[in-house]
Amino acid sequence: LHTIEKQDVFHPSIPLIPRGKYVHFVVLRETSSFPLFQTDQELNFARVSAGRLENGKSEATISRVVIFKRKQTTPERLTGRELLRRYGLTTDEESGDAARYCEYNSEDFCKHCPDCIYYGFAIGQEGSERSKVLVDSAFSLSDYDESHQSMTFNAPYEHGTMSKNGTTKSSFGEQDHVLPQVFFPSIITLRDPTEAAFIYVLNNILRTKRYGAQTTRTGSVENHLVAIAFTDGEICSNLKLTQTLYDTLEKDEAGKVTKGPYQSSVLVKKMTSALPSLLKEDRVTTHLLVDGENLHALVEEVGELVTHEESLIRVLQKAYAESEDYAARCRPGKSAKDENKKAKSKSADVK
Repeated sequence: LHTIEKQDVFHPSIPLIPRGKYVHFVVLRETSSFPLFQTDQELNFARVSAGRLENGKSEATISRVVIFKRKQTTPERLTGRELLRRYGLTTDEESGDAARYCEYNSEDFCKHCPDCIYYGFAIGQEGSERSKVLVDSAFSLSDYDESHQSMTFNAPYEHGTMSKNGTTKSSFGEQDHVLPQVFFPSIITLRDPTEAAFIYVLNNILRTKRYGAQTTRTGSVENHLVAIAFTDGEICSNLKLTQTLYDTLEKDEAGKVTKGPYQSSVLVKKMTSALPSLLKEDRVTTHLLVDGENLHALVEEVGELVTHEESLIRVLQKAYAESEDYAARCRPGKSAKDENKKAKSKSADVK
């Protein structure tokens, strides 16, 4: 990456223990359809302060829609895993290649591909790897009542009606959906990044388009990259970022925040302006803050790499090589191929 090549922000290889280098992707997630961020058939929400508490005064509380952490990381890591399989760096069960076989959310994690090493895995007694990608729940900028709508649904027959042979189906239902143009400020942190890991995780964020349940029918979300901060520690929470952004919204004569829909370009500018003060509050050393035109140049450069197949394959191969090297250093004397075969054999015996 020529746009940040002179900055000492990347490790040459993945370190075995934390070394105090962090890169934070500050993202504004905007719903573009009617996604479902739910557990047990209900939208996830939390009642919190609308903005930040100032001068000891009590701030009004509101309910906000919540995207839990795994509902953010799972679609993004599946995007990366899809690319790894496409270019033969990992395989599925049908291929017969035990050395590169990796299955998500099972006992058959390969333990040495970029997804396993960057995002982590846990296989009980077989071992685990702590995720280097840190994510937390994201909160909607607007309140719950303004952010959702209850909708009815049905399941008609092929001819388009609910009746057949004089009998009407009873498959009617009702479900809460998040509305379009609801915004969720979010920070994705990559700890101790290498250059390949940085590009891999950023590419997953930019490529992922659907989140939540029923993604084959809805769930479109656009990720607006606001800034990238390279620091020596973690920065503010998603809730604090959301409350800070809420305080910058326009207010009416009574002092109440005007309701949306809001424009993403306006919110991005407000978030960019608020970041330096937030970083200062976090008492971290900011080695590099990429925003504005510099961010555009960096995204364009990464885009050139990942939209051309040859350069994308090189990035993925580099990420795979450094992940394999890390796995070998973590478990000396045991090759990734031997461990994978052992795990598959044990799984087959259990079945």
